[in-house]
Amino acid sequence: MKIYRIHALICAGAQCLAAGGNGFKDALKDELKKYNLEEEVRVVETGCMGACQLGPLLVVYPEGIMYTNVEAKDAKEIVEEHFLKGRPVKRLMWKKEGKEEFPGLKDIPFFAKQTKVVLRNCGLINPEDINEYIARDGYKALAKAVVEMKPQEVIDVVKESGLRGRGGAGFPTGLKWSFAAKQDSEEKYMICNADEGDPGAYMDRSVLEGDPHSVIEGMMIAGYAIGANRGYIYVRAEYPLAVKRLKIAIQQAEDLGLLGSNILDSGFDLDLVIKMGAGAFVCGEETALINSIEGKRGMPSPKPPYPAVSGLFGRPTVINNVETLANIPAIIRRGAEWFSSIGTDGSKGTKVFALSGKITNTGLVEVAMGTPLSDILFKIGGGIPNGKNFKAVQIGGPSGGCIPTQHVDIRIDYESLKEFGAMMGSGGLVVMDEDTCMVDVAKFFMDFIQRESCGKCIPCREGTKRMLEILEAITRGRRGETGRQALERFKGIVNMENLAEVIRQTSLCGLGQTAPNPVLSTLRWFRDEYEAHIFDRKCPAGVCKSLLEYSIDADKCRGCTLCAKKCPAGAIMGARKSPHYIIPDKCIGCGTCVEVCPFGAVSVQ
Repeated sequence: MKIYRIHALICAGAQCLAAGGNGFKDALKDELKKYNLEEEVRVVETGCMGACQLGPLLVVYPEGIMYTNVEAKDAKEIVEEHFLKGRPVKRLMWKKEGKEEFPGLKDIPFFAKQTKVVLRNCGLINPEDINEYIARDGYKALAKAVVEMKPQEVIDVVKESGLRGRGGAGFPTGLKWSFAAKQDSEEKYMICNADEGDPGAYMDRSVLEGDPHSVIEGMMIAGYAIGANRGYIYVRAEYPLAVKRLKIAIQQAEDLGLLGSNILDSGFDLDLVIKMGAGAFVCGEETALINSIEGKRGMPSPKPPYPAVSGLFGRPTVINNVETLANIPAIIRRGAEWFSSIGTDGSKGTKVFALSGKITNTGLVEVAMGTPLSDILFKIGGGIPNGKNFKAVQIGGPSGGCIPTQHVDIRIDYESLKEFGAMMGSGGLVVMDEDTCMVDVAKFFMDFIQRESCGKCIPCREGTKRMLEILEAITRGRRGETGRQALERFKGIVNMENLAEVIRQTSLCGLGQTAPNPVLSTLRWFRDEYEAHIFDRKCPAGVCKSLLEYSIDADKCRGCTLCAKKCPAGAIMGARKSPHYIIPDKCIGCGTCVEVCPFGAVSVQ
């Protein structure tokens, strides 16, 4: 085995590649060749390292020093100073409060305060090399399961671990497996749901890109446990890098006899097929996903029967998401007691979150269940940038709810969130600061839900459309509005909560039933903002442009006419070299006048 003096790990996750990671990699290799260091320094392209906002990323071992925002032009300095002279390049190292450099990964709070089970290999191995996965105990759990354990024993271990589905509702994984295992059927199917569609969510994509073998191994163990001989990985086509690495991983596993017929001479057979979806949000729902694989339109079906009894092609089927399956090898290898020691009494293990929005450290984090939200936001996420105040966080995507600042210490587990009126969902955390309009946030999510509704049931199809119309009316300017239109708006506001309850109780699938959550949660915690939009005709955060009032300060205006020339509505009047003024009824609130005024004479209220 070749021994290298230095291992240079370059993040090759989608975000870092988009930020120029390939250019840096090529430049680094050129510099190593220039100094004849190719036999001393090994360059490894890994999956997502988690700190997405600072990519491209480079970690140099044995020191464990992380370089952030590296560019092709930095390669020469890194090679000459660090690799040749042993002097780390401090200007590129992760900084503490923007000044002092962290000496290594273990000292960086973003990484030090995480508990990694699902992400145990992401950022450490080359996802396109099965040997690196095997070197970190990969496929040991599969061997243990199919050689040493009976299917029921595998199910029992998963039950005892307390693992719950990480895709949304948190149904006990072992219990779901047991339902399918009990069915008497010649054919059974195992499906990996990698169709994450929540705005701000990229956990599943990152795991597939950074550690595809953990998901494949998890699927194989699950297939063995329930008696399935065929599995489908349903992944959205917008994830080309994940699809590429999955294909490579499946081929490598087949070449080594770890996938296919008579796996490890156990008599167990399993074939895996990748099915690419068209990106419909509703296909994250089990029955809609099944219909899509069967070649039908992706629309939910009534339950029961549940997929574990009658699923794909009418056969017993288990569907688990990427994160759930990535937990399985570690559970089988290390035992149920080890896994259940992490987390809370009712929520075992860890949870992966995608931090995005108004947060200093955006990226992928994994923490033990029961971790306070404040720890995730401030100790790992680094707090709110630019000195702004934390306002709320949207958890669980469109189906989740918002958690306001007064409840920032809530513990993140299934029970606490349910009691609060929110849900874990797939794990998106969209952070909002004081400059965020919560009515606008509700409108954004409702617009997404309405567009993604499959249209099969009337409550979801028509109800979400009506709720969006009401939200648009709330955030729209009232200039030129008739008395009848105003009356209709207020009638709509009064009925919005009732409409939300009808949608929740009568929609066909879980996605429709949770569709009103963004509105209900923002109404619950930020009703004053709704009232300001309705009664005061103002947006407190200054986000809803058509509710803003623009005026020109006559003392500051020099009559340059630039604002009048650029105004698309012709709402600004005044003679050249004389103070101008805005006609309120003609103003459309676009803000162009503010942008073009060189004297700062235009103010907004």
